[in-house]
Amino acid sequence: MSQGGAGGKSVKLTVVIPVYNERETLPQILSRVRSLPVEKEIIVVDNFSTDGTREYLQAVNLAEVRVVLQPANYQKGTSVRKGIELAQGEYTVIQDADLEYEPEEIVELLRVAEEEGAAAVFGSRFLNPAQARGRFFPRFGRNRLNDLFRVLYWSSLTDIATCYKLVRTELLRGLRLRSAGFDLDYEIAAKLAKAGAAMREVPVSYRPRTAAQGKKLVWTDGLRAGWALLKFRFAD
Repeated sequence: MSQGGAGGKSVKLTVVIPVYNERETLPQILSRVRSLPVEKEIIVVDNFSTDGTREYLQAVNLAEVRVVLQPANYQKGTSVRKGIELAQGEYTVIQDADLEYEPEEIVELLRVAEEEGAAAVFGSRFLNPAQARGRFFPRFGRNRLNDLFRVLYWSSLTDIATCYKLVRTELLRGLRLRSAGFDLDYEIAAKLAKAGAAMREVPVSYRPRTAAQGKKLVWTDGLRAGWALLKFRFAD
């Protein structure tokens, strides 16, 4: 099921918001993304939420917002891929439905892409000194994944796990993304690097949630991420 949308009109930016059980934070995220001073469309893909998110989205009727209700829980990566498939913007960026990132900073990613001619711009938490500290174990795991990525892909990127990946939509679709889960983040970074895409990074803010607040990642996701980087490096 889908509703709303840009009516077939090409726009500058598509913001894809994958959602699963984010009823408390989604209204604020939608309001803030809608307020961005850029021509845009917003595609919200609900991954079969059970906390009232789905019912909230069924009542959303906004011209620039398209709602897609998945018929089952297909995992986050599948929801993102669905949004990319429907995107009509020149650029596409992923926005999580929680409050860990600041949607207003998307404007800076877009500015850098346009002014510097970058095919992709990542929002790096590690380039922001205030964000680089954080909790030890999550930070340690992210650092090791970044180290592995730099070795495997000869890349200088500092934050491949970031939510904020702004990419030219045509290029993004051409990557032939296949991941269903959180490993889609690493597949995007890996395939952009293998394609030789011009990538830039800008510092972004980050306020990590705890598991009690709804954080869905667990330590085993880090192991799967490492395996994904190896897989995408040596397989098509």
